[in-house]
Amino acid sequence: MARVGYARVSTIDQDLDTQLVRLKAEGCGVIRSEKVSGGSREGRAELMTIIEFLRPGDELVVTRLDRLGRDTRDVLNIVHECDQRQAFVTVLDPHVTTRGETGRIVMTVLGMVAQLERRFIKERQREGIEKAKADGVYRGGKRRLDRKQLVGMANAGHGAAAIAKALGCSRMHVYRVLASEREEQAVGSRFGLAP
Repeated sequence: MARVGYARVSTIDQDLDTQLVRLKAEGCGVIRSEKVSGGSREGRAELMTIIEFLRPGDELVVTRLDRLGRDTRDVLNIVHECDQRQAFVTVLDPHVTTRGETGRIVMTVLGMVAQLERRFIKERQREGIEKAKADGVYRGGKRRLDRKQLVGMANAGHGAAAIAKALGCSRMHVYRVLASEREEQAVGSRFGLAP
């Protein structure tokens, strides 16, 4: 039986260290981490890898439920998939585990709270953007990744894992950027536009 830690932050410039230290202190022998939004399961390759390799009696450990996901359905689906593998999910803060029925109920409620919190964040963000636009100071979100550098590394023969590590993003993000770049080039060539 293994305790497997999962750490996640939403953006590249956020720090994983606090979660990693806590998970190590809790006895997690394996810890996987990624920098990707928790709004959906899309692009969360490390989480999927953990779930795929869970064995009966193993335990998936996260510091807070919102690290697992901010959508109630996603959280419940993750818990269900762990159940199917006869593994458990444990949240450290507040301490909740799926080892008993009470834990499952609390996990569901916490998942709903995380989803509600995400909606509030998005609403506040939207209001802030609208105000900034009205005041004439909105410049749009900054692109967090240098696409030219990413594409240049790929063209130089670097693999997705090496690029992701160098730029501090997930492999899935690298694949998405490269796919988008190929699509833009295909459209450009179809319409006779210079790359």
